[in-house]
Amino acid sequence: INAESMGVHDRSSMSVEDPAALAAAEIAYDAYRDEAQLPAVMGIISKDLSEPYSVYTYRYFIHSWPQLCFLARCGDECVGAIVCKLAMHKSGTHRGYIAMLAVDQRHRHKAIGITLVKKAIQRMAEENADEVVLEAELSNTPAIRLYEKLGFVRDKSLYRYYLKGSDASTT
Repeated sequence: INAESMGVHDRSSMSVEDPAALAAAEIAYDAYRDEAQLPAVMGIISKDLSEPYSVYTYRYFIHSWPQLCFLARCGDECVGAIVCKLAMHKSGTHRGYIAMLAVDQRHRHKAIGITLVKKAIQRMAEENADEVVLEAELSNTPAIRLYEKLGFVRDKSLYRYYLKGSDASTT
């Protein structure tokens, strides 16, 4: 994956007439560094995901796989985050798992979600992942479209998977 395909552009080559490209260029992507970033990750994810994760859930993922957590920033504000893990699955595969992905509603349609997923998958590939899986709420059509655009395929539905009783689609 090169920087251009991940939505990272050289500002000098953009025209002033392309506000979407300019907006995307104003987004910086960082790997998770330390506990000081945890409130930003929790804030962006808790705002958009239906599951109420505890601080212990975040710490489980982020402390175990910090290299698989990325943040998107616009200035000093966290506008997106992805939290993943990579472990041996009972099937014997080295399985990557996208646990959480969220992008601030004001910053959607700037390829932030796609870029975060690509960064996480690239890192998982560097660590020899055999596959990457996730669950998405069936009613979350934008998320399902994003994952399908990236080549994920729906595998099965999980009836009443989420706490609020909604179904999930696994890919």
